[in-house]
Amino acid sequence: MRNFILTEVDGPVFTITLNRPEVLNAWNAAMREELVDALDEAENDEAVKAVILTGAGDRAFGAGQDLNETKTFDADRAELWIGEWEKLYTRIRSLSKPIVAALNGVAAGSAFQVALLCDLRVGHSGVTMGQPEINSGIASSTGPWIMREMLGIARTIDLTLTGRMMDAEEAERIGLINRLVPRDKVAGEAMALARELAEKPPVAMRLDRQRFREVTEASFQDALKAGIRIQREAYASGEPARMMEAFLAKRRARKNA
Repeated sequence: MRNFILTEVDGPVFTITLNRPEVLNAWNAAMREELVDALDEAENDEAVKAVILTGAGDRAFGAGQDLNETKTFDADRAELWIGEWEKLYTRIRSLSKPIVAALNGVAAGSAFQVALLCDLRVGHSGVTMGQPEINSGIASSTGPWIMREMLGIARTIDLTLTGRMMDAEEAERIGLINRLVPRDKVAGEAMALARELAEKPPVAMRLDRQRFREVTEASFQDALKAGIRIQREAYASGEPARMMEAFLAKRRARKNA
C-alpha cells in the first residue's frame, strides 16, 4: 500500500506520479521510500521498458524537501537524511531502463535534482526549475554535484548561491528541458518519448545507462561524503531550523492574508 506514490502501466511504460499535491509534491521520508519501491517494481517487471516520473496536479513536479520534516532535524538526523537521498539517487542511477521526467510546474531543490537524474525532460512554458535551498537555510551538497555535471561550475555557483529559479525557456536553452511543448501536451509528449525509448535494444540501453553512472560515480560519492559533513555542521548550528521556521511563517502569513 503506497500513500504518496501512484503507479500505472501502459504497455511497456511504467508511470510513477508523486502524489502529495496539497504540498506541491514535497518530499518526506515515506514518499522517498515509496518512490524507491516503485522503481524497484519497474526494474523487476520484464515487460516494462521505460519509466515516466511526474507529479500530481498542475502546479508542481515537486517543490523539494518538505520543510515541516527537516525543520525538526538535529545533526544526527541530518546525517541519516543524506543516507535516504543516497538510497533514492542510487536507485534512479542504477535503473536499467530509461526515465523521462514529465514536468508539470515547479521543480525545486531535491525535486530539481531528481528531474536532472532522469534521462530526458519534457516541460511547458510555465515550468520553473532551480535550487532555492539556501533561501530556507539548507546548505546544498548533492545539488551542486548534479548541476556541475550538467551545467559547469559557473552556472552551478549562480543557481546555488542566489537560489533563483529558471524559467522553462532558460532551462531549454541550456539543455535541461529536452522537449518544450504546450502545457496540455506534456503528458502525451512524455509518453511518446518513453515509448520511443522503450523500442531501443534493452541491453544497449542498460549498458549506456550503466556507463553514465560509472563516469559520474566518483563525484557522486564525494558529494555524499561532503553532504554528511556539511549537513552535520549546518544542523548543529541551528540555522536551518530558524530559517525554515521563518520561511514557513511567511508562507502561512501569505495564505492567511
